[in-house]
Amino acid sequence: MSRLSTGQENAAFNTFGGSLSTVQSITSYQVAARLDSHKSSDKRIISDVRRTFCLFVTFDLLFVGLLWIIELNVDGGIIHSLKNEVVHYDFCKSYFDIFLLAVFRFLMLLLAYALCRLRHWWVIAITTSVTSAFLIAKVIISKLLMEGKAFAYLLPIISFILAWIETWFLDFKVLPQEAKDENRVFTVSDVEEQAPLILPGPLSDGQFYSPPESVVAVGTWTKFCFKETMGIFEIELQDSPDN
Repeated sequence: MSRLSTGQENAAFNTFGGSLSTVQSITSYQVAARLDSHKSSDKRIISDVRRTFCLFVTFDLLFVGLLWIIELNVDGGIIHSLKNEVVHYDFCKSYFDIFLLAVFRFLMLLLAYALCRLRHWWVIAITTSVTSAFLIAKVIISKLLMEGKAFAYLLPIISFILAWIETWFLDFKVLPQEAKDENRVFTVSDVEEQAPLILPGPLSDGQFYSPPESVVAVGTWTKFCFKETMGIFEIELQDSPDN
């Protein structure tokens, strides 16, 4: 009857236990690293996707303001045009209100989603609704379209498009991405709390008992009996007379 030697058995058990310990340590390290990364990102003042949204809102204001300044220069100089459109404001002939509308969107959205960090769409719903209603009324009532100027078409259309792009970006990018990141943090936290991070170490040689080899008498055969008690293997040698 052939079997592995005591040293080979102990080496096999130690290798198996060491492999389990190594795999578990790697898994624990990955879970802890992922949790730390999500915790560090959660501690940020503002997320990356929300920061991009705020930059786009700022671009909205600057772009509309740039177009309005260009329109002022086209109509006989900035000073003269400012007097006509700001001091002598006329709803039917001035573009100043479109620039104020961009300022309104900028202040409301940055106050709500940058400073207060709201996670709801109701603020941008208000700004987009006000912008859309105002621009539609402006196009219907304004007399600038009759003059055939390019800015009479350009400024209302650009403002309308930018307002709806902001709404789409917040509703389909910012809020879902932040909700997904928050759920991922909770999932990793639950895994860390429930899963054991440390398994018992490799089994030592002292936990196994193997009797010294003995010379078997002639006319008898040796019977090996393996017993397991509390994780310790015992071997009993029973000599039986040869029939």
